[in-house]
Amino acid sequence: MAAWALLALLAVAPAAAGGMLSFASYYGDHMVLQKKPSGAVVWGHGELGAMVTVTLSGASGLIIMEKTAQVKGPSGTWITVLDPMDQGGPYALMAEQGLENVTLRDIYFGDVWLCSGQSNMAMTVLQVANASQELAAAAHYPYVRIFAAAPARSDVELEDLEHIDLPWSIPTAVLSSSTSPHQYLSGPQTPSVLWNAMIHPLLNMTLRGVAWYQGEANTFLNTDQYNCTFPALIADWRRAFHTGSAGQTEPLLPFGFVQLSTYRRRSADDSFARLRWHQTADLGLVPNARMPSTFMAVAMDLGDEHSPYGSIHPRDKQNVAHRLLLGARAVAYGDKDVVFQGPYPTQAILEVARGLLNVTYSQELICRQRVAQAFEVCCCSQASPCQWLPAPVVAVESRTVTLALSGCRTLVLGLRYAWAEWPCEYQACPLYNPQGLPAPPFLLDTLPAGNAAGGRELLLLPGSRFPLN
Repeated sequence: MAAWALLALLAVAPAAAGGMLSFASYYGDHMVLQKKPSGAVVWGHGELGAMVTVTLSGASGLIIMEKTAQVKGPSGTWITVLDPMDQGGPYALMAEQGLENVTLRDIYFGDVWLCSGQSNMAMTVLQVANASQELAAAAHYPYVRIFAAAPARSDVELEDLEHIDLPWSIPTAVLSSSTSPHQYLSGPQTPSVLWNAMIHPLLNMTLRGVAWYQGEANTFLNTDQYNCTFPALIADWRRAFHTGSAGQTEPLLPFGFVQLSTYRRRSADDSFARLRWHQTADLGLVPNARMPSTFMAVAMDLGDEHSPYGSIHPRDKQNVAHRLLLGARAVAYGDKDVVFQGPYPTQAILEVARGLLNVTYSQELICRQRVAQAFEVCCCSQASPCQWLPAPVVAVESRTVTLALSGCRTLVLGLRYAWAEWPCEYQACPLYNPQGLPAPPFLLDTLPAGNAAGGRELLLLPGSRFPLN
C-alpha cells in the first residue's frame, strides 16, 4: 500500500551522547521514507570513525538492501542514501555499529510532505469542524503516518531536533492534552530562531513537498516586503533541502500554501488584502514566473466569525485540505485534468457610451452573491491621481461579468476584486467555478489595447501603477 507522511512542525528525543549508536531523532517505528524516483536519506549518530551498516529487510526478514557509512564530524554523525524503492511496506530498518544495533519497524515507502506554519497548522483534529466524524474515520487511513516536532527556538542552527510532540504514529480516534492555536498567535520576533531549531535539523530528509499555512506572524510589520520575502523563503528552502538530502529532494520542491482567511470585519487599512496579493508575488495566481511549482488554497471565503479560537482560525479545515489537495495533484503530481484554482480575468471590454465594463474570465462562472463592493475601479479624468470606486455587478453570464461604471466613464486605470479584510461570508463570495472553487482576489492595471466589438478593449496586467489603498 502507498503511504503518506505529514511531518507536522509544531516543534524528538535529544541526540545520543558519547559514541552510542542511534538514528536521528525524527526516525522511528511506523515512519514513512520517500519512495522512488528519489532515494531516501537515512542518518544518525555513532562513535567517531566507526563504520555503520544500514540494512533494509522485508516482512519475511529477507535483506533487500545494505549500505555502509562512516561516522564523521565533531558531533559524530553518519549518513547514507538508500536505493530508490517502490511504494509499500512494511520493512525493518536496522543500523549496526560493532556489537550495537538499532532497529526501526513497520517502515513504509511513500511520499513525505513537510507541513509547516503557525497557529492554523497547529490546530488539532479535535478543534476542526465535524471533529467527531473525522476522528471516527481515522482508522480508515492506517497508511497516513504523522510526526510532530515540539515548538523550539535556537540562536544557532541545530543538527538534530531537541524535542518531540508526537512520534511517528498511525491515525487513531484517541484524543490527547490538545494544543490551542492561541499560544502560537505571537511568534518570536528574532529572525531565524524557528528555522534553527525546527527546520534546519530536517534538511537531510528526502521530501516530496511542503505545505505552508499561516507562517506570517511578523508580516504585518513588513507587509509590503512579503512579495519579496515569501518567494525568497521558498527558494531558500528548496536549495537547503536539495543540498541537505544529497540532491534527492528535487530542486523545484513543490510548495503549497494557504491564503490568509479573514480576521476583522473592519480595519483601518487594507493590510490583509495586500498580504493576500503579496502571497502570490503580486501576480494573482500561482504557479507563476516568480513562484514556479507552487499552489495556493484560496481561503478568503472560509472566515469563521464564531470560532472559539478566533476568526483567523477557521474550523473548516476540510475545505482548506481539499483545495490544497487539488493543487498538489495538479502541480506536484502532474494531473492535467484536475481543476485546482478558481476563475481569473483574461479580458476587459469598456463600453464607454453605456458606462459598462465587461470582464471575461478563464472559467465558467457561478454567481453566489452580488456584493456592491466586490468589484472596484480606479478611475479619473487624468492619469494620476485616481480613486477607487465601487463597480456594481449588472449581469453575470457564462464567463463574463458586466460592471456598472457610473462614476468612471473616461479613464479606467485599475480594477480590483475582493479587496477587503473580510471580503465575503462563509462560502458566499460573489464568484465561483462549477467545482466550487472561489475566484481569487486580484489587483489589475488596465491599459488601452485597441478596439473590440462592442467597445474599447483594455489590457489587464498585475497592478502596480497606483496606491493600493
